[in-house]
Amino acid sequence: MTESEQLLARVADKARNTRPWGWASLPEPVDPPTLARAEAALGFHLPPLLADLYLQIGDGGFGPEYGLLPLLDGSPAGEPAAVVQYLANRKSGRKDPDWPWPEGVLPISHWGCAMYACVDCHSPEATVLLFEPNAGDHDHSWFVDAPALTDWLQAWVDGTGWYEEMNEELEMTPWAEFRIRTAPPTPAT
Repeated sequence: MTESEQLLARVADKARNTRPWGWASLPEPVDPPTLARAEAALGFHLPPLLADLYLQIGDGGFGPEYGLLPLLDGSPAGEPAAVVQYLANRKSGRKDPDWPWPEGVLPISHWGCAMYACVDCHSPEATVLLFEPNAGDHDHSWFVDAPALTDWLQAWVDGTGWYEEMNEELEMTPWAEFRIRTAPPTPAT
């Protein structure tokens, strides 16, 4: 069994035995055509591990705090699906250039108070970012939650994430690529 398969097995075990707020049961996994529709709407592929979470474990409803968002359809708690939230954030960022949303950064879990855990689908490691806009400054609203999705999932399974009671004072590194990834295209000369 590969490390990824071992991690998926541990996540699946915890997913079967814990329910985030608003979820009465673990939803069925998505099927490959649903994943294909989601990726077509997004315009990019999900990192393999993120795709496996949706294809093998469930369509949201597991993970830290409020759990993973469903991929295409809203959750029982009324949260929009990951694809819907991403598209809305990109549209909003085009209307309000002071709050751009980086291309390829998919919100996967809502923390409440407009905060989201997001996966950078363009990074090879599937970096997990925290979007925390409550300070009111777009340049200081993005942080690296975990350098890789595997690390983020491992922290949830092990109970060592920053959101755990004993780790609430953990300082996160600002996401250095925010300005680069949201810079307007340079006009052709």
